[in-house]
This record gives sequence, structure tokens and C-alpha cells, in this order.
Amino acid sequence: MEERRISVGALSEQVLNRLSNMLDNSSCGWRQLANAVSEQPNFRCSESELTSCSLQVLSVEGSPGRTLLARLADRCCSLDFLLHCLRKMDHQEAVQYLTSTVAELIQITEQPQTQQVTVGGRVVLTCRASGPPGLSYQWFRGKDEISDETGSTPELVLCPADPVHQGHYICRVHHGGNFIFSQWANVRFVQSAGTRSSGCSSSLFPGSASGLLVTCQPQSQAVSEGDVLFLECKAEANPPAQYEWYHNMVLMTQHKTRSLKIPCVTTAHRGQYRCKMFNLYHEVWSDTATVTIGPSSITDASWVEVDRGPDSQEVRRSTGGSGIHPLQKLVSLPSSSAKHFYATDKVALLIGNMNYHYHTQLCAPIVDVHELTNLLRQMDFKVVSLLDLNWQEMNSAVTEFLLLLDKGVYGLLYFAGHGNENYGNSFMVPIDAPASYTSEHCLCVQNILTRMQEKETGLNVLLLDMCRKRNLNDDVIVQPGLLKVTANIVFGYATCVDAEAYEVKREDESNGIFINFLKRRVCEDEKVTVMLDRVAEDMGRCEITRGRQALELRSNLSERRSLTDQIQTAVCSASHSARNLQWAVANVLPKSLCLQFDCGVKVQLGFAAEFSNIMVIYTRILEQPREIDSCCAQLTDFPENVDIDLKQSNQDTLLEAGSCLLIKENLPPPDVASLYTRIRCLQRLRRELTFTVCLHYTYSNMDDEVQERQPVTVGKPLVSKLNLHEPRPPRTSSASSSLSLDSFNFTEGSSFASIGSASNASSYRAQTGTIDSPTSFRSANVPEETDSPELFDAPRPLVTSKSLPHSQVNDTNYKFSDMYNFHSH
Repeated sequence: MEERRISVGALSEQVLNRLSNMLDNSSCGWRQLANAVSEQPNFRCSESELTSCSLQVLSVEGSPGRTLLARLADRCCSLDFLLHCLRKMDHQEAVQYLTSTVAELIQITEQPQTQQVTVGGRVVLTCRASGPPGLSYQWFRGKDEISDETGSTPELVLCPADPVHQGHYICRVHHGGNFIFSQWANVRFVQSAGTRSSGCSSSLFPGSASGLLVTCQPQSQAVSEGDVLFLECKAEANPPAQYEWYHNMVLMTQHKTRSLKIPCVTTAHRGQYRCKMFNLYHEVWSDTATVTIGPSSITDASWVEVDRGPDSQEVRRSTGGSGIHPLQKLVSLPSSSAKHFYATDKVALLIGNMNYHYHTQLCAPIVDVHELTNLLRQMDFKVVSLLDLNWQEMNSAVTEFLLLLDKGVYGLLYFAGHGNENYGNSFMVPIDAPASYTSEHCLCVQNILTRMQEKETGLNVLLLDMCRKRNLNDDVIVQPGLLKVTANIVFGYATCVDAEAYEVKREDESNGIFINFLKRRVCEDEKVTVMLDRVAEDMGRCEITRGRQALELRSNLSERRSLTDQIQTAVCSASHSARNLQWAVANVLPKSLCLQFDCGVKVQLGFAAEFSNIMVIYTRILEQPREIDSCCAQLTDFPENVDIDLKQSNQDTLLEAGSCLLIKENLPPPDVASLYTRIRCLQRLRRELTFTVCLHYTYSNMDDEVQERQPVTVGKPLVSKLNLHEPRPPRTSSASSSLSLDSFNFTEGSSFASIGSASNASSYRAQTGTIDSPTSFRSANVPEETDSPELFDAPRPLVTSKSLPHSQVNDTNYKFSDMYNFHSH
């Protein structure tokens, strides 16, 4: 059996626990395994995920190794790759144990197939499996076990077939306590026009169970992009057979002959092909032909120019001979598979709208944006993630996002929320859209794409996780700007035209269908369209989504660009530095504060970013005089225009404070008492954030509670500094490069720490008009704490990295648009 076909998730809990015991050590354990699996980008763990694993030791039953294995299982890591990594670590004990365990696993190699049969015919359902010697088989029709003599063999024979045999069949393969079920196979009866058979061997054609004799089967093959795909099947039957071709179990309505020919294949044509052959009385399916699509085989070929003007004739030119047109100088291009593509930078804007004023409330966008943010940051994207934006805030956020783009930059826009599609244009619905909204209340995605192209981006990816139903309230045909032929556009729609997108609700959290499948593939080192093709195939194989929601991919991407492509800033290091500064503004956290009260109590205030517009503030007691029996510091008197649930403020845990995304491992140790308050919708903060710290305490010899209050001002944190509530000035085409680096107004020696892990920390200095070229920002989407230098010895439960201190950025209406005229050279 090939263990590469089996996922880590197929291992039993007993096996996973045994493996985790072997990995819970420092010399040759889970950390070394995490480093080994990172050779494949989709298995790479972020800093917060590694921290999450290590914090398991604080729990009595916690296991860092078990947590890491669970993450690998969630990302569909194969046993073959896990064994490869364990061998790379030279973990002999784990290799030997896992190898012996794999040998005992049961894997079905041939599934029973749905069949149609006439009364008196013969049905053979086959289920074969690999695994340890002595496998046993049990066949069931529905819930009833079949006691026939073939009911305990790999082949269930129904002969002569009778209408009582009609139904759904399944096979259970077991060995000792291990077992696995096959897929369901449906046996259906059709009425034959001929004489009823009296025996099992009287079918129309010898060796054919259904009355059609297949004489030619389609063959699996590997072709290159641009090649011709040709598949053929043939059946002998009376009356003659008709043919229907299916691609990944979807009917290809244009192909009704025994030959399937696709003149110019793309990666969208990759997958499995089958042909259904049938006549009035019988039906049979061909074998499955698997088609793989490789790099283009014509990139080295000479071009043939064809003028397709309305009044012109076709002009063909070759690369040799004396008749070459002087303007037709053909250059042989290198193979695209040999060329390495890179980005000058990678930026993403993620918007999730949930709490609509006049429309159905959604649950999944908060989780979807959170998970996609983590994955994109693992691939070095600069991410701004925002929840619950109204029309003005969405417009301003998109404008700021566009100012981060430049020549060669990879730009990605993701939207989760309500949406619609009218006359080929997609519209994202803000949370304040009226009940009978029209296009003027929404944002047109095609208009955004037009503005992205003006930046000469290297890749434009738009992922729309929303419905695409027609808006019956709107008959206006929006005319977006003309798109340029840049061959670098990828649209990933969560659903098809005139269809709905769904989310799956669970008790603890919800996921959109699209992200549920995308998160397993998005970090694959593949061309973006290939990755999305695989997501579409995964969705097509899922019982929940089949017939309800199917991913639609639209693309003109001509190069093999991937989201995992590396960033090379040498050609435009100055603009890259400026972009880092622009992006950093939306991720500035207030500096941690230490408050001294008159009673002698010392209180620390910490700040963490959950999203770019959601911040968590926590308070903890650092010093407490002996004569004070008990005390706690609570926050109150917040501005009216920020969103705070008073019932969930000043809570003992982040979960109680309303942060459903932060799992137990990310919380402070239980012996460090803290109170948490979660502030939402920071984009609506019009002035500096002010609040009051109210200290409640009692002396040991007194029963009455005493209060002290201190007002606190922390500036404008995170995205509030961008003033998204303000309209943006109209765009102009006269942008020049007149903005100098001196206009950033940073004091000499000021530093900007990375929003990501400590290993990615970098500093920027505005000295004599120069800026140090920074490394890429990268961060996990978990709370990040800032601390004053004098507090390094205090308990620091949320530390995953250092964040930008609020005091080191000019606080006066700082916007990305301040950098609008800065361009690369």
C-alpha cells in the first residue's frame, strides 16, 4: 500500500497519542518536525502556531506534539511526507512505529460502482482493499447485511437479478478492530425490450452485464497547456449507443459523440473524464481517464500571426524562408516552467461584513478573514483585515489599499459578505446598504480591478466569497472602466453565476464553504489558477456542496505566478520601504502603559490587535501593597463612536470578552490575573481614544471598597489613524513623484519594529533623506502585545512579537494617501 495516498488524519487517536509521546522532547521532537515539514509551504507553521504548541505544556493533558500533528492533519499532510520528515530528523523510533502502523491500515483500492441492470441479468459489485493479511468483507443493502455466499467476499454477485435487489449497497472491510467502509453503489433496474433472460449468461453481448459491449476505453494521459486533448470510447449495442462525456462528474453538454476533442487545453481541463454509453434499454460507464496538464509545450515554438480585423485577410508567417515580413521578427521564448517569477511586494485587503443593518446577519466572515489573514502572512503578504464596514469605510479602505500597489506588486482583495451580480458586474454590499439597495449603495469589483491595473501590478487576485444572484431592485447597467490586456487577472468566485454562497454554522464558530476548502490549498507552491482548480475539485467531491455551490474560476493569467512567489525588492527598494511605512500605519498599537495610583497599586495596560480594526485592552496588577486585601483595575468611559459590549468588557478571559478566535493555548497562564476588554469598529474613531481606568480595592482591616480613577489617552490605534470615515478626494491622473522621503516627518533615530515575528523585525530611520530597506512584514493574526522597556520583568502572557509603538508615528491625520505620489523608478 502506498502511504502517500493516506492522510495523517486517517491515523487512529491511539496511534497519534503514541507518536506525540515520542515527539514531546527537546532533542528530537516536535520543534524539529515543524522545521522539517516547512520545506513544503502549506505545512509551514507560523510563530503563533508554534507558540500555541509550546503552551500546551501548561495543561495537565496538553501535548505540543499532538497539537502539531493535528495541524498537519488539518492541512491534509500525507503519511508519506510525514515519514520522509521523520527520517530527515533521524527519529528511528517514530519511523519504525509509523511504518508498522501504516502496514496495518486498510485502504480501499477499488470502489463498487453504480449499475443499471435488467430483470434476470447479472450484477457484480466489487470492493477491493489493501492492508494487513486476512481482511474480511461484509456487504450491506441499506442497513441490512447480505447473508448470501458472496456477501462476505470482495465481489457481491446478484444473479439472477430481481427487482428486490434494487437499492444502495456498501461494503465494510475490517481486520480485528480496524475497519473502513466503501462508497455507496446504487443498483437500478431498467426494462428490457427483449425476451427476459432465463439465466445469468444470456446478456445481449457475452461478457457484458448491461447489454452494451465496450470495445474502446478512454486512456489516461498527460498533456501540456495549449495542446490538443483527444479521448475516445466505443460501445457495440443494438440499438446503437449514444454518448455523454463527463468531466469531474459534471456533464459536458457540448460533447455527444464517442470522440472528445479539446483543441487548446488549459489547467481548467485537468481532472477525471468518463463517458456514459446508453441506448433505450441499457447504460454503461467507461473507465475513468485521468488527464494531467503540464507546462505549455509551445512556448519555444515560433509565433504564427493572424490578423483578425473585420476587413483583413488571414496572414500567416513562418520563422524561416525568404518571405518573412520585415515587421515579423520572431523571438523564441524560454519555457515558462524554467522562468522564476517574483513579486516586488505582496499586499492584501481582507473585508468581512457580518452585522448588516437591514439584511441577514452572517457568522462566518470573522473566522474566514482571520484564517486567510494567517495564511497570507505566512506567504509574506502585508495584510490589512477589516470587519463590518459601511459604504464610506469600504470606499476609503479600497482607496488606501490601491495606494499600496505599485509596479510588480501582487495585489489580493478578499471579500466575505452579502453580494450580487448584475450584467456581469459583481457588487460587494456594505453593512449599511438599505433593504432595497441598488448598485449605487455597493462597491463594483470590476471598477476596483480597473484601478488596480493602473498600478501596473504583477498579479491581481480577487476572491469573492458572496452570492451572485441577480439584484431585482436594480436595472442600472454599470459601465466600469475598460480593462487592459495585462494577462495577470485571477477571479475566484465562491459560487457560480446566479447562485448562492453558503456558510456552515457550528456551535463554536462558522466557516464559509469557500474558505473551508481554500485554506487547505492556498499555501501550495502552484500557479494560482492550478491551486484554485484543486479547490474547485475538492468542493466538487464534497457531499454538502455538490449541486449547491461550485467555485468558478475566471482568469487570463498567462504566467505561472503563485501566491508563494518570493519578494525581490532590489529593483524598487525605495518604493518598497515607503510601502512598508504606509502599511504599518494601519497596524500601529498603543504603547503599553504603567499607571501608578495613590494607594501604591501599580497597573499595567497592554494592547493586542485581533484585526486591523479590532483591539483588545487588558489590565493586570503589577504591584500591590500588603495592606490592600484585593484589587482590580477596570476600564470605563469609552467614546460613543466605538463599539464595545459592556456585558463583555473587563472579563477574566479573552473568550469571555467576545474573542471567539483565540483558542485556549493563546491565553495567559491561569496564575496571571488579567481583565480583557474588546473594542470593535476602530475605523469610526474620530478623535484620540480616551477611557478611564477605575481601580477598585479594599484594605485588609476595612469592609468598604475604595475607588481611584485615572483618565488615559492612547492616541488613534490601528486603522483609526487612517480616518476611513472621511470621503477621499477624487482621483487625479497628474500624480508625480514630487513627494520626498523627508516629508515622512519621522524623527531621527525613530524605529519601526515588524508587526510580525521577532526574526522579521527591522528598523527604519529617516536620516539625511534615506530609509533602510526593510525585510517583509509577517504576522500571525493573534493578539500582539507592546511593553515598555521598564516592564520587561513583568509577566507577559501574550507576547508573540513586538508591535509598532503608537508614539513613534506622527498622529496628525496620517494616511496612506500621503504617499500617493511616491513611485518606483
